[in-house]
Formats: sequence, structure tokens, C-alpha cells
Amino acid sequence: MPELPEVETVRRGLQPVLEGARINRVEIRRPDLRFPFPENFPERLNGRTIAAVGRRAKYLTIHIEDGPALICHLGMSGSFRIEDGAAPGNFHYERSRDSIHDHVVFDVTSASQAPHRIVYNDPRRFGFMLFSETVPDEHPMLAGLGVEPTGNALDADLLAVLFRNRKAPLKAALLDQRLIAGLGNIYVCEALWRAGLSPLKAAGAIAGAGRKAAAQREKLAESIRAVIADAIAAGGSSLRDYMHTDGSLGYFQHSFAAYDREGEPCSTPHCRGYIERIVQSGRSTFYCRACQK
Repeated sequence: MPELPEVETVRRGLQPVLEGARINRVEIRRPDLRFPFPENFPERLNGRTIAAVGRRAKYLTIHIEDGPALICHLGMSGSFRIEDGAAPGNFHYERSRDSIHDHVVFDVTSASQAPHRIVYNDPRRFGFMLFSETVPDEHPMLAGLGVEPTGNALDADLLAVLFRNRKAPLKAALLDQRLIAGLGNIYVCEALWRAGLSPLKAAGAIAGAGRKAAAQREKLAESIRAVIADAIAAGGSSLRDYMHTDGSLGYFQHSFAAYDREGEPCSTPHCRGYIERIVQSGRSTFYCRACQK
């Protein structure tokens, strides 16, 4: 499933085309994705202008002037592509372009008066598009989400509050979307490796008043922000069937230090350990027990 950096990369790909664009026509080619489309979905968008393209955690938010906001989730295999001739970028893995999986088509005229065709393709149909009649943050899908991991709001002091008295492992606490919104399995593994913290360590253990706990919180907050920023800069990770709006792929997976590196030597300087794979709550965790304490 695309994680926050992948969704942010999609947002940045759509933003120049969609912001200020007029929606000329919306075509839906099936009645549902993960959920049924909202009633009168095309009619409520046709003729409207897109004010902004945003993101909250792993959700895209498309703000419509004098209309409802559109909340989109890519699910397991969803993607947007902009059909304007040859797509730039290098193709290392082919992505589904089979028209049978093209479920939604947006014909728009951009603010520069250029026509564009935006196609949503989703072979597994785990994505969805819903309306929010108020601001998106008040929609039930978004209302309970925690702090974003991309800004200075996520710091050591906040982690102390979020993790206080929590017995759950650090990995589970970091994946709790009610605490920190948008962190997924890949980037949690990478952040914990950078911070030198074990995914098995109780979250509350780094929430104490001691100097050691404070230093661990500071390092973890810094590592989370850095790994997300690095992944966004690299365009995300092209795992399985994720790709960008222009058809190109992310390359952060070439920089993985822990995720999916089972059996390989740990790349922490002076560490002689190896990356191991364990299972936590049904998910693979990759870490080095020698240097992640």
C-alpha cells in the first residue's frame, strides 16, 4: 500500500494540473471501488473549479470551489496518471495501464487553459473516493488522525506525551494512526534503524524524564522527519505496483537500510550485526538486534 511519501509525490504530480482547473466532465465506469461512489458523483463535480490539492496522512484531499471536498485513498494498487503524450521518467517496472482497470476519468481544463485527462486506475479496487460536505479534517475517515510526521510539530516533547505509560512496542505505537498520522511499515522500520531503537522496546520506555530517554526521543523524532523527507525527495518507493502520476517510479527503496534486507550486514558504522526479520501484529519488521536497543 502506498505510504505517506508516495501519496505526497502523487499530490505534487497532480497539483500543477488540477489547482485552478475546471472540471469539464467526470466519467465513472463502475458503481463502486472499495465503497460505492457518492450519489450523483459526476454531476456534483462537473463544471466546478478545483481550488487546491492537499494531503492528510495517506489521503488525498481535493478542494472544490462552492462544492464538496473530494477525499481519495489509493488503497493497495490505485494510481492517477496524467494522459498528455509521452510520460517522462524511467520505467523499471511496468504498471497496469489496462483500460479495464481505468475506473474514473476526469477531463479538465487547467488554469493555463490546457486540456488534461486524469485517469484513476485500480486493479484491486481497494481505493475509494468520497465527499466531505465540511472541511476534510471533520470527515469520519480523517477526524481521529494524529499529528503529521512531516513538520516540527513532531518533536521529542510530543513523543513524550504520546508514548507516556504505553506498554505497546515502539513499532506498534508508531503505526497507530491516532498518534502519528501517515507512518507505515516501511518508514517505521527505517526510522527505528536510524534512531538505533529496537521495534520491540516498550514505547513508554522512551517517555520518561531521564536524560537517556530524552535523547532517544529526540533521535527518534529527528529520524522520523528525516526518513519521510528523504523518501519524498526520492519520489517514494516503487514497491510492487506503485508509480507516480507521470508513470515513473520512486527510488527510495534503493536506499533502504533495514526494510526488506533480511540476512544482509547492518550498515551502521562499526556494527557487526545483520538485519533480521520478525513478525509483529502480522507485519514484517526488519531490524538489527546488535545496534537497535
